Amino acid sequence: MISLRGPKTKIIVGLLALFCLAMGIYISFFRSQGFTKTTGTIVSLREETNDDSSVYYPTVEYSVDGKTYTGELDTGSGSYKIGKTITILYDPNDPAVVYGDGSVGIYFMVVSVVILAVVIWSTVQEKRGLKQLEEQRALRGGAELTPSVKGEERELYFLSDTGTVKVGHRIEDRQRRVLYEAKMTKFTLTSPYGFDFIDHEHGRTVPHLVGHEEESDWNAFLLDSNYTFDLDGEDIWKVLKKNGIDVQTERMDGAIWPRFRVSRDGEDIAVLESSSQYVHEEDAEQHSVASKLAVPGFYRIWTREENLDAVFLTAMAFARSRALNNEGGTFGKQLRSGFGKKKR
Repeated sequence: MISLRGPKTKIIVGLLALFCLAMGIYISFFRSQGFTKTTGTIVSLREETNDDSSVYYPTVEYSVDGKTYTGELDTGSGSYKIGKTITILYDPNDPAVVYGDGSVGIYFMVVSVVILAVVIWSTVQEKRGLKQLEEQRALRGGAELTPSVKGEERELYFLSDTGTVKVGHRIEDRQRRVLYEAKMTKFTLTSPYGFDFIDHEHGRTVPHLVGHEEESDWNAFLLDSNYTFDLDGEDIWKVLKKNGIDVQTERMDGAIWPRFRVSRDGEDIAVLESSSQYVHEEDAEQHSVASKLAVPGFYRIWTREENLDAVFLTAMAFARSRALNNEGGTFGKQLRSGFGKKKR
């Protein structure tokens, strides 16, 4: 089973739109070529239910040269009613062969053209945004992540803004000062979101394009799924690896969501421990029941890193994708790769 949503869905949607366009052209101009138009009366309906909606396929009665015929149309609608007169097309060489009037083909063509236009427009917008980012990156020297600099170990907190479509993320210290954050600057349903990554400790702001989350279910029985999104047009897990980031997943006793040990170029830089949305200890004490339930997108962080961009990007990758390792995998992959063997 495969289900996709997110940046690569545009390819699937585009192909489906082309297929529907071809179907619309076939229905409107080729399938009933040479057929004769007449009217028929709906005498019965066959109902097909999908979720909470119903589609009715009508059987029509019509006359040709004084002889009465009945036939079921292959196009359904929720508006058909018994006794209603509709336009139909029949084969003059075989009047028992009957179709609808072809309006469904026009509908397919119009919808397909609109969808294709949206796909093309969003792709152009994405390419334009990526070109602007490349130009900005060239001006500041092209460095993606700042070099690793060690300081004293500190406990920090990664939080996600929930309950809003413009989901942002931030790292706070014990005093709730925001040290690093991603603020959405552009919300769109058809192309990547615009974000500013802001390092408040060092006064740096870097723009990025963050793609929509994508899920691929390869084997539902083993819960083997892949979760990812694009950062500046590249898969987030490839971005992390290109910058020397590696993550070891560790299962915590009694917890659904794991702990992540993050290293960069073979050197440990942080530990991310899944938390409830009340990551600050005093908040967790006030919400004792909720604090026992880890929520994706909230982590306690232990790190000696002075530059937090690599730690933040790693936490954001897991927060937005809800993956369980740095391949984007979930339980199925984890079970086969020895998930849960390591403990802190």
